[in-house]
Amino acid sequence: MFKPYGIYSAMLTPFNNDGNVNELVLRRMIDFMIEKGLHGIFPVSTSGEFPHMSFEQSVEVMEIVMDQANGRVKVTPGVSSTCAENSIKLAQKAKQIGCDGVVICPPYFYTISQANIEKHIEAVADAVDIPVILYNIPLFATPISNDVVERLSLKSNVVAMKDSSGSMVELLHYMDKARLAGSDINFLVGREDMLLPALMMGAKGCMTACAHIFPEIMVGIWDAYHANDLEKAKRLQLALLPIIRTMFAAPFPGGFKAALEIRGFEMGPLKQPFAASELRALNDIKAKIKTLIRDLLDVIAKEGLDKTK
Repeated sequence: MFKPYGIYSAMLTPFNNDGNVNELVLRRMIDFMIEKGLHGIFPVSTSGEFPHMSFEQSVEVMEIVMDQANGRVKVTPGVSSTCAENSIKLAQKAKQIGCDGVVICPPYFYTISQANIEKHIEAVADAVDIPVILYNIPLFATPISNDVVERLSLKSNVVAMKDSSGSMVELLHYMDKARLAGSDINFLVGREDMLLPALMMGAKGCMTACAHIFPEIMVGIWDAYHANDLEKAKRLQLALLPIIRTMFAAPFPGGFKAALEIRGFEMGPLKQPFAASELRALNDIKAKIKTLIRDLLDVIAKEGLDKTK
């Protein structure tokens, strides 16, 4: 059964001023990511503002991505929701459309127990015959315990986990518990800040917003690591840190969308509008991002990373 491996983008979503998906820009974005060497795309993601999207918009994004990708890379959309019923419906659509797998995080908003998280994910995995990728994102949803990950990792169609905790401690215990249980699921990180150290400890890749914005750098880290050029991989990993801090200085995912706009894609308004003070702050952040992107483009050129297909 398919298991995600390599550099996946946590894809941002471009919207028109009326709040609808901007299909033309979305198709350009997909070609950009593929041409820059990504191994897969994770649409309907957290950075893609999935909680603000209707069921119909989520399905529309899946369909456009699948059509434009046209088998060139793996596509694993998010099917997360506050209840299993809605997640199952999204997962069924993903399977019907032909997606390679689905990504699911714990239900958010309401306080939830570990037993409930496990039951929720089991319900989705049991309802749809499609590879399932667990998604741990403590920033927005209750963290999944390593005991729950251990048990879920033994389900036949649970094939991987995206860990966005940003903690090497948590990641290592997730990996170790699954290993001791006899599971061989793949672990991918959701924080671009730690791709290299995670790879060195056995992770199989990442699903990150930076893979969408700076695919050259993320693929460069992957390629350098697998070529055993750890000094190059380290240079590239460290080069990302200033812009990651700067993008996170704006309410998420505003800074990330601003960076992608500077790279040439019209992202449109955020689904959650900013206050006037936040917009003023964002303009200052954009200026810093623009400078840092110039620096990163210099790194890309100097390291010979732009190998557009």
